[in-house]
Amino acid sequence: MPSSSPQAVLEAPVQEESLRSLVCGQEVLLQGQIIVARDQAHRQLVALIQAGQKLPFEPEGQVIYYMGPSPAQPGRVIGSAGPTTSGRMDPFTEPLLALGVRALVGKGRRSPAVKAAMLKNGAVYLAAVGGAGAVYGQVVKSVETLAWPELGPEALLRLTVAAMPVVVINDLAGGDLYDSGPLAWRL
Repeated sequence: MPSSSPQAVLEAPVQEESLRSLVCGQEVLLQGQIIVARDQAHRQLVALIQAGQKLPFEPEGQVIYYMGPSPAQPGRVIGSAGPTTSGRMDPFTEPLLALGVRALVGKGRRSPAVKAAMLKNGAVYLAAVGGAGAVYGQVVKSVETLAWPELGPEALLRLTVAAMPVVVINDLAGGDLYDSGPLAWRL
């Protein structure tokens, strides 16, 4: 459902204050430096947290993108960079939110526990469009491997992105576009 709210620009890393005006359904252009972590990287991150060790990035204000990268073509920094299913990261998300991660980007619904943790910790969930990996690859300006290169496409990465189009799914007021969107379309 298209939002009646104006398109926003969100600079990453973000502060909780910059998220307060976002509402579910709103279109956002994400730019700046974001972290890429999938299942295996999340397991490693939570293991570091449980061991009381430092993470390979500063979590406060971070945006974590659940992305499945593909190899770069000549002259490009990355290939396809589409979202992967967010629910697979749900078991690992709460400890990262507690450390100050402010936005999560992926596709699909989040669990009730993750939605509660986002509200408690001042974080939002943004959706990237599945099937649009080629478009997302074009907004990536640089890629840096931060940790676990042996994990291949599951390595922990830092991307610099410019004008990455996403939609607010879960906002700081508890809104959930997966719930409110279908209700708004009923006749």
